[in-house]
Amino acid sequence: MELQCPMPQLDFEVITLGHGSGGLLTNKLLETGVFNLLKNEYLDQHHDGATFSLQGPLAFSTDSYVVSPIFFPGGNIGELAVNGTVNDLAMCGAIPRYLSLAFILEEGLMMQDFWEILVSIKFAAERAGVQIVTGDTKVVERGKGDKIFINTSGIGTLHPQAQISKSRVQVGDRILISGNIAAHGIAILSLRQGLQFDSEIQSDTVNLNHTVARLLDQFGEKIHLLHDPTRGGVATVLNEMARDTRLGVEIWQKQLPVAEDVYGACELLGLDPLYVANEGIFMAFVAPEIADAALEMLRADENGVEAAIIGEVVAAHPKQVILHSSIGGKRVVNMPLGEQLPRIC
Repeated sequence: MELQCPMPQLDFEVITLGHGSGGLLTNKLLETGVFNLLKNEYLDQHHDGATFSLQGPLAFSTDSYVVSPIFFPGGNIGELAVNGTVNDLAMCGAIPRYLSLAFILEEGLMMQDFWEILVSIKFAAERAGVQIVTGDTKVVERGKGDKIFINTSGIGTLHPQAQISKSRVQVGDRILISGNIAAHGIAILSLRQGLQFDSEIQSDTVNLNHTVARLLDQFGEKIHLLHDPTRGGVATVLNEMARDTRLGVEIWQKQLPVAEDVYGACELLGLDPLYVANEGIFMAFVAPEIADAALEMLRADENGVEAAIIGEVVAAHPKQVILHSSIGGKRVVNMPLGEQLPRIC
């Protein structure tokens, strides 16, 4: 991402242990960097927490981000942290409102890198329509971290028409996916391993809350379950749903949206796109009567152009996911045994 906010003049270029001491250096780092860039009425109080009022049912989520490398095609750890927690709230059927933001910085992190991450956080929060209202910064010794780790927690108000629960999934429900799968995991792996492809594969990290809100506005309780297929990919989401509901799932390989370059990279690396991580798509289990209309609405949204109906919930083979292959056969899609791509978020 090209910086859109010039870094202020500082008398240091590298994060040191002193920036985590709570003294003068900490204040310089926070005042000149974090507080000025992310300022709002809540953060400007510079207190240990934030006080605010919300009405109605709430959703709360927290997540930690340790992705390596911290800059990757299509994004960086900062916007990933904001988008990830915003999307977790959206999958609950909530409208994200407020985030906390905590940094663990490693001694030696370049201030220029930290500033670029902060700028990405600022614009990601603005795109999502959330405010960062409280946070924390710690510094650990060189070699005790990996440049930067980020924790975000989020609070949102439930959409008035949302009734999102695995218990509402029924036989006959159609399974929609909002876009191409496996882009994020392959983008991280290609950079980490120094792989070169014909085109640069970029992470799909994006906030999905506005897209989900529009679906809920239109279809409400007909949307039974939402889930973002991050670590473990689409296969993990489907297996967890089948296990917990004691229902079966059938999906069609021909319907799975995978970009050609991502598919080629998976073939080259011996990876199944179903198991590769995503950061900018979601899956929706919806009543069959609204599936086509929901798909049409998704495809009209900038975050759903490649959306597809990939399968349905069935009574047969409970707790199993069956893939209908493009050549006519069938196979069981199992839960992944381990992490194919470590530290992708």
